[in-house]
Amino acid sequence: MNMINIQPPKADVTITQRKQEITGDEAVIKPLYGFIDLHEIPRDKGGIIQFFNHSGELLFVGKARKLRQRVKKHFEDNVSPLKNHRDEVHHITISIVEDPMEREIYETYLINTQKAKYNVEKVFYKEQE
Repeated sequence: MNMINIQPPKADVTITQRKQEITGDEAVIKPLYGFIDLHEIPRDKGGIIQFFNHSGELLFVGKARKLRQRVKKHFEDNVSPLKNHRDEVHHITISIVEDPMEREIYETYLINTQKAKYNVEKVFYKEQE
């Protein structure tokens, strides 16, 4: 019997890795692992970040008080669980969730129901396998 019914938040922003095409006098945005649309991620909003590979498999779920800064850190930090898997990331979804307790619940829920490949903390589904 399932007592708790959690509806994961909808994606407010999705950015996809792409090759940058340079035409004419366009300003060149330096891509970060092929992502040039990081500016679409809110700077001062909190929420949930999901990283997916090319086939739609969930690689990693994280939460943040400042979303854009946290996404960038996953591509730059040496301590990110994604550090050896950054080339696998094809698209990122952002769900704005300002309440810290709700972020915690959604993060744990998504890690375990979607079986996020590279999350190591808050993983309960492996105990049941």
